[in-house]
Amino acid sequence: MEIAIKAKDIVKSYDKANLALDNVSLNVFTGEVLVIMGPSGSGKSTLIRTFNGLESIDRGRLEILGLHLDENQDEKQIRKIRRRVGMVFQQFNLFPHLTILENITIAPIKVQKRSSIESEITAKELLKQMGIYEQINKYPNQLSGGQQQRVAIARALALKPEIMLFDEPTSALDPERVKEVLDAIRNLANKGMTMVVVTHEIDFAKEVADRVVFMDEGKIVETSSPQNFFSNATEERSRRFLNQMM
Repeated sequence: MEIAIKAKDIVKSYDKANLALDNVSLNVFTGEVLVIMGPSGSGKSTLIRTFNGLESIDRGRLEILGLHLDENQDEKQIRKIRRRVGMVFQQFNLFPHLTILENITIAPIKVQKRSSIESEITAKELLKQMGIYEQINKYPNQLSGGQQQRVAIARALALKPEIMLFDEPTSALDPERVKEVLDAIRNLANKGMTMVVVTHEIDFAKEVADRVVFMDEGKIVETSSPQNFFSNATEERSRRFLNQMM
């Protein structure tokens, strides 16, 4: 299988006493949906943010779609990676003064120098995929949280990424809005998009993940199929986490 993301012995610390990432090694395969789970402060969000250069690393080596990153944080290399790796955050980060259409087309036009016509066609197709085409001329504050997060996903997809990263995309949503965002991510999985998803949504992980990674205290504790992880986790720390979640 082709490797899309290769992390080798990644170390990241915010202070001398605590390692956010403690010699983390991990492969993500092309077309795979990898779900990362773990308690707050376990390092999962830090890890996913290293995959597009939002977090620097202190030691180790990353290879993203054949592009290398290390502790030197080459800005040109990071820009190349970000053109090919989309990311959706907990907060929607939409431009409040722009319409939904404008939010989605601004980066393809400004960053990728694509025509406004091509960018609008792509935006409309994505909004249809997300089930919110009727919101195209509204502003973000006129949409629900779930709708705004689906716009954020469409905005990331408009740049035609090869990998999508999701950092707890439903954690800021009301419970009734969670399903619509997870459905949008499910549709991407069905189309073969390579994805890394940090989430606490167990049912979603059971259904969509090809593999589940469990992290704690900056380390990968366990990696397995969702079937094995949720029914027969091998590590005691994993089992305690699942018992608390369930």
